[in-house]
This record gives sequence, structure tokens and C-alpha cells, in this order.
Amino acid sequence: MARITKKSDLKGLTLLGRGTKPGKRLETFPNHHPGRDYIVTLRTEEFTSVCPATGQPDFAKLTIQYIPDKKILESKSLKLYLWSYRNQGVFHEHVTNVILDDLVRALAPRWCKVTGEFS
Repeated sequence: MARITKKSDLKGLTLLGRGTKPGKRLETFPNHHPGRDYIVTLRTEEFTSVCPATGQPDFAKLTIQYIPDKKILESKSLKLYLWSYRNQGVFHEHVTNVILDDLVRALAPRWCKVTGEFS
């Protein structure tokens, strides 16, 4: 029988089904298929930050890909995390690497890649 979401999978998720304020907390839930290599892909065309030199808004498409080990990223926490950069002054290359570092810290994935297409 296929493993489905269990009530215990929701333990520790504090953002799902609650208020919507930006924040840096990335939440996870258990991977029921840790013996299998599969790629999770998350995309957004709504990433915004601010140029640290000019103060003008920057817009980007972000693609996050990872092979999970024991944890899977909860998508609402990712949305709130990305929203937290909206008014932050940061260079494209730096924010792409910070996002990658934060995802690796939260997930401990087998593999992870973040691609930023800034306009």
C-alpha cells in the first residue's frame, strides 16, 4: 500500500493554515520515500528584492530543484520565506546563494540547485 500523508507529518508545521506574514522559517515534513531518488521542482515568477545600490525593485523567476533525503519542503513556508526578501537590498548572485544555503540547512537534501533568472 502506498504511503500517504499521516497526521504525524503535520507535527511541527506552524505556518500551514495560519496567518500570512513574511519570515525566514523554512518548514519541512517527512519524506516517505527516502530510498528513492526523485527530483522535486518548485518554480516562482514572483520573486522580488531591491537593488542595494539604486533601491529599485528587482524581479526574478526562481527555480528550486532538490533530491530529498529525509525531509520535504513545505511550500507555504517557502512562499513566506521568499516574500521576506521583497524589501531587502541584495545582489542577485548573493541572494541566489543565500537561498541555496538556507534550503540545504533546512532540508539536508541529497542534491539541491537554485536558478535565478533576474530581469
